[in-house]
Amino acid sequence: MPSDASPVPLRVAVVDSGIQPLHPHVGGAVEGLALVGRPDDWRDRHGHGTAVAAAIREKAPAATLVAVKVFDGALAVGINTLVRAIDAAVDLGCHLINLSLGTTRLEHAARLHAAVERARARGSVIVAARTDGQQQFLPGSLPGVVGVVVDWSLPRERVRALRLATGQIVCHAAGYPRPVDGVPQERNLKGVSFAVANTTGWLAGEASRGGTVDSALERLLAVERTTRDPVGSRVAW
Repeated sequence: MPSDASPVPLRVAVVDSGIQPLHPHVGGAVEGLALVGRPDDWRDRHGHGTAVAAAIREKAPAATLVAVKVFDGALAVGINTLVRAIDAAVDLGCHLINLSLGTTRLEHAARLHAAVERARARGSVIVAARTDGQQQFLPGSLPGVVGVVVDWSLPRERVRALRLATGQIVCHAAGYPRPVDGVPQERNLKGVSFAVANTTGWLAGEASRGGTVDSALERLLAVERTTRDPVGSRVAW
């Protein structure tokens, strides 16, 4: 599935706790599988995956969401399951793979790098958490992954991008989910998980209107000015 021939609507994998397809912020066009528990039980009982899916759906209403359930109970996943989830999302024809998660365990770098390479070779773009405070995550910090960082100053509809000297594209986005009626923003879920979802949704929405995910990334980079990062390497910002 080459990335320069993406059909519309796009298919977006949400590797998370599942999705509740009947939630009013999700509503329809959802497929799925579970890599924990029963393979056909991909519905969300935690809420995190549904909130991530809702943020994506808000910006890309025409996209087909594909739940890849890797959390059952606690929001924790082993490396074997995570690699299987990435490969499964590719096999299911997903153009974007949303990973609102990450690991700090460097011993997993080689296996995750191989999974990223397999995904990119078949035209899938992984969007994943790159950092959270001082913590740097895998696979979000790997080449070939769109790494995401929270920028609390940005509105939810805005995404900014830079290209590091390594070639990796890093996006900055708000860490807030879609608002819930009657729930104050400060009491709702928030964090890098939703910066990832807001970025994935923006890219899916742009690509659905014409072009590909890669061309949407290039358009995002093209509007930013050139500056220097804190250590002096040139980036597009």
